[in-house]
Amino acid sequence: MAYIEIKRLCKSFHKTQVLRDTELTIEKGRFVTLLGPSGCGKSTLLRCIAGLETPTSGSILLDGEDITRLEPQKRSIGMVFQQYSLFPNMTVWENIAFGLKLKKLPKEQIAEEIADILRVVEMTGKEKQYPSQLSGGQQQRVALARSIVLKPKVLLLDEPLSAIDAKLRRSLQSRIREIHKELNLTSVFVTHDQDEAMVMSDVIHLLNDGRIEQSGTPTELYTSPRTRFAAGFIGHYNLLSAADFCAATRGLYEGTSDIAVRPETVALSAEPLPDEPDAYLFRAAVADSVSHGNVLRYTLLANGCKLHADVLYRDAAVFENGAEICARVKKADCRPISG
Repeated sequence: MAYIEIKRLCKSFHKTQVLRDTELTIEKGRFVTLLGPSGCGKSTLLRCIAGLETPTSGSILLDGEDITRLEPQKRSIGMVFQQYSLFPNMTVWENIAFGLKLKKLPKEQIAEEIADILRVVEMTGKEKQYPSQLSGGQQQRVALARSIVLKPKVLLLDEPLSAIDAKLRRSLQSRIREIHKELNLTSVFVTHDQDEAMVMSDVIHLLNDGRIEQSGTPTELYTSPRTRFAAGFIGHYNLLSAADFCAATRGLYEGTSDIAVRPETVALSAEPLPDEPDAYLFRAAVADSVSHGNVLRYTLLANGCKLHADVLYRDAAVFENGAEICARVKKADCRPISG
């Protein structure tokens, strides 16, 4: 049995339907990400799990118990928000102790629990500081500590890193993942950032317009998108109609399905490439090139069809705009898509 089961969940606000018969399962101990663009329903789904929103219909089961309409404080669920929501007039120690005191735990146990969790979030020595004395990353660690010190059955994280700078964000992504493993948590993470989802997740549920578009491991979603939306949201795919790709390959592609091709699978050469039975070879002109760090992204025009190709940045591999080159795409890298 799955640890969390979402069954035909619907949620409407007035006449606007945000979740539409959403169904998913989450196994115990997994780090699961709800990924999707703004307005797709991912935060609403998280808030329904937390009990902060009441579903219009459907059910939510946690460890076999129906919690659909259970009060939030009775669900044993911890939540970390985008805003840190720390008490400004309380020290780090007092912020973390707040929930433990409500549970009326002995003082000695509270002190032990706080010492342990400060070690886990690497904030030992900051106990007497106030939120205003901490950086954004440190405040987020305190918010995380305040939730997990209560040993929740599930930890929910609603875009907790979106307000943090890129370098610190990468560091906290790794640390949150390590804490998840160390404490054997079941975590549900919301983000609109596909790179963040790829780095942190065991499983990704991609949402589109209130429904699960596709679910799978990061590798599965990246290499095998099933729909145009999934391919367009993950991996910077070239999305090509059957007619356009047929034109680009000058009739070599005889399929009827639209296809998605990852830019890094398009091989380029200044010299003619040998025929390969398992690949499409075609001529293209370089329309533009843009550097993305260690990757150079080319925009190619092949018989009126525009597509992108990514190559590692090497001086010897740089083609000038307007250059006529040869391109190759393996048939196995042409993913048929629907929608």
